[in-house]
Amino acid sequence: MQPWQQPPIIHHTQRLLTSFQHWTGQPLLQVSGTPEFLAQTMFEAPFVVVSHGIQTDPIFNYGNQIALNLWELDWQQFTQTPSRLTAEPTERADRELLLQQAKQQGFISNYAGVRISRSGQRFRIRNVILWDVLDEQGDRCGQAATFDQWEML
Repeated sequence: MQPWQQPPIIHHTQRLLTSFQHWTGQPLLQVSGTPEFLAQTMFEAPFVVVSHGIQTDPIFNYGNQIALNLWELDWQQFTQTPSRLTAEPTERADRELLLQQAKQQGFISNYAGVRISRSGQRFRIRNVILWDVLDEQGDRCGQAATFDQWEML
């Protein structure tokens, strides 16, 4: 079973899509359909979508296939990884500032930074949109990011 086929991931995908639309006024996906179809479409999208929870040291709770490939992790590995570990130590302060800024504003756009994969491959990400993920009551339950520009370093 693919991750996108699991009911909790289908539900989480809906939160990601709804929250993105709420903050940016734009749809994350340019299609409509059943929750299952949207979950599959986002998982197979040609751009990165990732999210983490609101723990003290947030753990990833979603990464689509492009993200898993880029970070060289499978679903189980990715969803057990503290999100801070995907940035090099020298980039973590900037990353934390970015997360706090998005928390205050709801979302930010046009972020760029360097990330690192499991094997140590560094890559620069550009044109990142980061947003707060809201639950059905409008309470913050995480943060997510999307980008479609990266280059291996």
